Amino acid sequence: MFNLVTSGLALASVASASWSGLPKFGEKQFSQSFNDGYNLLKHMGSFAPYSDRASYGVDRNTPEGCEVDQVHMLMRHGERYPDAIFAEGYVEVLDKMRNSKVKTWKGDLAFFNDWTYYVDDAGLYSQESTTGPYAGLLDAFTRGSEYRLRYGHLWDSETVVPIFSSGYERVIETARYFGQGFFGYNYSTSAAINIIPEAASQGADSLTPSCTADSNYYTCYADRFYATLPPLEVAAKRFNSQNPGLNLTASDVLQLMETAAFELNVRASTPWADAFTLDEWVAYGYIWDLAYYYCFGAGSEYQTAAGQVYANATRVLMQSGPKAGKMFWSFAHDADITPVVAALDIDVPEHKLPNSTIPFPNPYRVADIVPMGGHLTLERMTCNATTVSKAGVYVRAILNEAVVPYSKCQSGPGYSCPLAKFSAIVDKAPKYDEKCETPSSYPQYLSFFWNYNTTNEYNYQSGDIAYQLTDTDV
Repeated sequence: MFNLVTSGLALASVASASWSGLPKFGEKQFSQSFNDGYNLLKHMGSFAPYSDRASYGVDRNTPEGCEVDQVHMLMRHGERYPDAIFAEGYVEVLDKMRNSKVKTWKGDLAFFNDWTYYVDDAGLYSQESTTGPYAGLLDAFTRGSEYRLRYGHLWDSETVVPIFSSGYERVIETARYFGQGFFGYNYSTSAAINIIPEAASQGADSLTPSCTADSNYYTCYADRFYATLPPLEVAAKRFNSQNPGLNLTASDVLQLMETAAFELNVRASTPWADAFTLDEWVAYGYIWDLAYYYCFGAGSEYQTAAGQVYANATRVLMQSGPKAGKMFWSFAHDADITPVVAALDIDVPEHKLPNSTIPFPNPYRVADIVPMGGHLTLERMTCNATTVSKAGVYVRAILNEAVVPYSKCQSGPGYSCPLAKFSAIVDKAPKYDEKCETPSSYPQYLSFFWNYNTTNEYNYQSGDIAYQLTDTDV
């Protein structure tokens, strides 16, 4: 007689033997807890170490039946020391604290009795960090080695591959370390660093195109937004009450929170992280969301037009296909990537961000777009037909290692977008030559993706390299 109990046990035994992935008795195969939503790196604006973007749950790996035949990456430099021009503000507030009447620090600032500033040599300002677990050059090298595993099939081990960097020292160093991570011992002969000047006279032939018509660009910073959000004022009052004789302002607090983020780029931890409350960190992060949205992102038609330069060039290369090149590694600043993201219609809120209250969910979080080492990756995929999509060429946008499906274009494998529809999205962005009033004597289109050098002259540091002394990075 067939015994359901014993047969069932036998089948279970066979199944257990054939699939070692079965959970142990009483264990869950999938966790029901997702408690990592709060991470301070997501509230430090664009100054903190790299963190992956909060994912929508779409697999990062190439969809089954598809092959990436061309890839584009636009990456921000890695973790770094602050720029000297901004560090002046940090040092001024720190000196204000040290020169106050407070002799022994108490309360949330008790750590200040022993804390030391993390920049011990003025020559480090603006440079990539080389110390601590979040070191910028380590970040760049690691990204290169990871992308070799992911996209190494696009390189035939013989072709010299160009790497494009804007002409700023820390950006160039990031490009170099990425190249060393990707090419390994072949870097010195197989990569060719192309340095694109950051001068305005480059016009559209630039990784950092400036929009002449945007008179707001060089004066648009966070200090115009913090006064509308009270938590920073609350923090100042708390510190002052805990330490009589101190007279910090909300503006001072903004500086201290910024220096805390930079400290993590150099050291393994920062005591400033615990000096502020959750509400204060959330407010600080949103202040920078506002700044990037209105100054360098989707809230500015001028900056979206500047981003259209790179978006359009990559679109043309994708239309041409692998014969135009298979890998395009580019490096620039955060304020040059947010315009591209806007031009590609990624993270464009339906309504403008309010500056008197913090929206939840927040539709524009700069820590998810351009943290230190932040990068936008566009994949051109040739795919077979599936039950839900036709055979053809599709595009996937990946922002900080999270697939970001287009809200109105996700019909392809892995929620990708057909190349023709992707092209239509790029066409909708404001045009650089129409919006930015670029002088006619300046280049009107990007050409270096087609006209590049394949020499190794700039692969390593060789004396001083002239780069723009005026900071383009906030």
